[in-house]
Amino acid sequence: MRIARFTTGEGVTFGVVEGGPGEEFVAAVHGHPFGTVQFTGERRPLSEVRLVAPMLPSKVIAIGKNYADHAREMGAEPPAEPVVFSKPSTSVIGPGEAIVYPEKLSERVDFEGELAVVIGRLCRDVPVERTAEVIFGYTCANDVTARDLQKKDGQWTRAKGFDTFCPLGPWIQTDLDPADLAITTTVNGEIRQSARTSQLLHDIPALIAYVSAVMTLIPGDVILTGTPAGVGPLSVGDEVGVGIEGIGTLSNRVVSRD
Repeated sequence: MRIARFTTGEGVTFGVVEGGPGEEFVAAVHGHPFGTVQFTGERRPLSEVRLVAPMLPSKVIAIGKNYADHAREMGAEPPAEPVVFSKPSTSVIGPGEAIVYPEKLSERVDFEGELAVVIGRLCRDVPVERTAEVIFGYTCANDVTARDLQKKDGQWTRAKGFDTFCPLGPWIQTDLDPADLAITTTVNGEIRQSARTSQLLHDIPALIAYVSAVMTLIPGDVILTGTPAGVGPLSVGDEVGVGIEGIGTLSNRVVSRD
């Protein structure tokens, strides 16, 4: 299933996106989509609703340098263990929403296209062989980063934590094998990143086991799995898209903060 959150101007509702390209509609569901999905009977053409972030997580846990070529383009060797950091929930936006460039604070804001994992169950200390039991689904993500602040601060919290710096969407795909998916990032239609998830240094089961050994994960939490080589700067007015095979494309425009 493709699970989305949408609004018609009167509140936000979860729904299931069905139908083929150009004929898609969204069927609203009661409450949240974890567990058994119960439909309300409301159905609307996808073109008549506005999609928002498919989940509002309590936390976003991200993994750095999880593709060897990206680690090297950042001047580092691939790490032996996952590099873990976090982004605040207030950084999350949805498809079509604007990435706000903090021009008074940063002169270099980069895109980082990634596959994101959405957790579906309360869990802690999950063994690698049981990680599939706690995964709700997968979505596209953009780990937007103020690169100059990352270098200046020597740690990543401020650089990764601005409002709007974690676009997610367009929906969550619950039926997907993430082992070898094509991931592509474009800026104004030009391909800037192109890789496959089979190139991840630490795969998704390893990441969930590693992170859940440290902290409890709750339904809706998001793990960003890392970005491949090709990261680069964004400018005000750019349109950035993150496309992942089997999911779709997450698109956002960059606007000025002022």
